Amino acid sequence: MRPRRYWDAHLHLERYGERADALVRESVAAGVGALVAVSMDLASSERTAALAAAFPGVVRPAYGFHPEQPAPDDETADALFAWMESRAASGERFAVGEVGLPYYSRQEAERAGLPFDEAPYVRLLERFAAFAARFDLPLALHAVYEDAHKACDVLEAAGARKAHFHWFKGDELAIERIVRGGWYVSFTPDCLYDAETRPLLGRIPLELTLTETDGPWPFEGPFEGRETHPSMVQDVTGRIAEAYGLTPEQAAETLARNAERLYG
Repeated sequence: MRPRRYWDAHLHLERYGERADALVRESVAAGVGALVAVSMDLASSERTAALAAAFPGVVRPAYGFHPEQPAPDDETADALFAWMESRAASGERFAVGEVGLPYYSRQEAERAGLPFDEAPYVRLLERFAAFAARFDLPLALHAVYEDAHKACDVLEAAGARKAHFHWFKGDELAIERIVRGGWYVSFTPDCLYDAETRPLLGRIPLELTLTETDGPWPFEGPFEGRETHPSMVQDVTGRIAEAYGLTPEQAAETLARNAERLYG
């Protein structure tokens, strides 16, 4: 069986700066045919849009506001949504992301004994989920541990059919809710060495599994000291193949089909 294209279903391409164009070309040469490029805010989304225009069909853009930063004021949020609205109205197909809930920021504040108001982030995620549901767009989600349950609540309330929990960490009940919703979970290169991530392999149905790098986030283990590169999803695919008793070619075919179904 000849494998279809590999997918890096979640990376911050615009954060590679001047290196981004070369990274895309290198990825294609290495067999990675599509990159889902997520964004941090409006300025980041604009840079992502430019990269998608430069590499049509290869760079699949996602626009949003990353939750691990101070919540935007109303004016900032309105400007982002107006920009996204205009692009959706023009017929552009994109994902909504990276969006979600600020688990790590909240944990950091609590360890320091500081107050943390999660409510603005929940309201913002509700707004993103409603937007995605209205235009039938996929959501690229940052929602880990107990926040996965909160995100499921939001998705269910909004009637959001398409969602992707990137670099998922959570309990069995969260997995059951994600599977019941028909939403996707992706694995990064840390599944080759991380004791917390590796047991999740095989617990997510293969047809709801994706590969990602979250680049330029750095990895350890066999990737220590290396630039995070989309071609690393081939290593992730090999590990997934082992977990599901498949050949790497069979896994690559299925994983690419999954990503195309969600982000194509």
